[in-house]
Amino acid sequence: MTSFDMSDTIAPKSDQLDAVDLLSGDRTFTIERITRHNDEQPFNFHLVGFPRPWRPGLSMRRVLMTCWGPDAATYVGRRVTLYCDPDVEFGGAAVGGTRIRALSHMDKPKKVPLLVKRGKSAMFTVQPLKDEPPPAQVPDYLAEARAAADLADWRQVWQRAVSAGHLTDALKAQLVPLGEALKTEQPSEPQP
Repeated sequence: MTSFDMSDTIAPKSDQLDAVDLLSGDRTFTIERITRHNDEQPFNFHLVGFPRPWRPGLSMRRVLMTCWGPDAATYVGRRVTLYCDPDVEFGGAAVGGTRIRALSHMDKPKKVPLLVKRGKSAMFTVQPLKDEPPPAQVPDYLAEARAAADLADWRQVWQRAVSAGHLTDALKAQLVPLGEALKTEQPSEPQP
């Protein structure tokens, strides 16, 4: 029998990261940039490597402010571990929600008082996220391909990108036209 992977058929049809995106377990993200959204969900946290923004709810924005301060511009480059909390309630029913488990730029756990229901509060604990070594720098293959003196140089750039596993579809779309241009610039060989 043929195997069929159903993973892509259960992806939420949403314009943001949802708790269901975290059902398989905690995920750690680096914050790439932050933009404004609307009054109900004021911020889009764009996450490196994830196609949709995270829009933290009021409670998680309070956690972020308590741990990192009020200036969201300082959050860029910091890391957050998110998880699905199945006990989050909305309208009196447990529907699940996205919660913060850990944050970078903290040296010890932090307890934050949060409202869990009308008139009821509880302490929410955020763990420190250990620093990771900085990611290895990816060579600027596009700049190298633009500087290629000939098609042989361009092919070396291409091969290094392939060997390193850096040849994404986006990079390929930019490199191919440069290689085509170099092909047309090469002098034709004399015909016998």
